[in-house]
Amino acid sequence: MKKPFTLFVALFAIILFSTGCKKNHDDDQPATKTRTELITTGTWKFSSATSSGFDVSSFIQACQKDNTLTFTTSGTGTIDEGLSKCNAADPQSSPFNWNFANSENTLHVSTVLFSSGSNDFTIVSLTASQLVGSQTINSQVVIVTFVH
Repeated sequence: MKKPFTLFVALFAIILFSTGCKKNHDDDQPATKTRTELITTGTWKFSSATSSGFDVSSFIQACQKDNTLTFTTSGTGTIDEGLSKCNAADPQSSPFNWNFANSENTLHVSTVLFSSGSNDFTIVSLTASQLVGSQTINSQVVIVTFVH
């Protein structure tokens, strides 16, 4: 009678330790961030602009390419002019309002970021380190990438 009891205890201990030490794989997965969380995690700066697969960054003024954008969770933000200003009389930084529209597929900014552009960007992708949006500038669809 002692042998089956010992076997039962040993089997029970193996089951207990193997399931008790098992990692929950759901805990390994990082929580998916919302688009608001992603866009408000840091300061964004211009990286590149393309149209029909061609680099068109040279068509954007240098004084606009060095600007930085900071978005807050309250729907406000700040644009900083960077080292060069397009107009010396412009303030170094200016506030703006922003929001998502169209099921968070459109980013609306209350100020125009690029000459001849609009206030709206269609979001192509948004990650923790990259914001890619498109908008029509001078009848051309331009894909603009910001990084931080």
